[in-house]
Amino acid sequence: MSTETIAVIISAASLLLGFFGAFGWLIHRMDARFDRVDERFHRIDQRFDRVSEQFDRVGERIDQLQREVVEVKIGLARIEGPERRIVPAR
Repeated sequence: MSTETIAVIISAASLLLGFFGAFGWLIHRMDARFDRVDERFHRIDQRFDRVSEQFDRVGERIDQLQREVVEVKIGLARIEGPERRIVPAR
């Protein structure tokens, strides 16, 4: 084999190793970035869970207030309604 052939083979091998190394480095960086993004999504998910619980509590309070308003309306209707006419027995 001539020295030029050996030089071309060594150059091709070093280029392939360089490409594989760069690709491995890129994948490693992307994995690290995706891990950070996943952590952020988990934190946001926890916040949404807390907000969801607060909305549930607010919904329960609104339901309770609606029941109380209905009771108040019934009470007012009884007070302001027409007078009851009692027909005396003969």
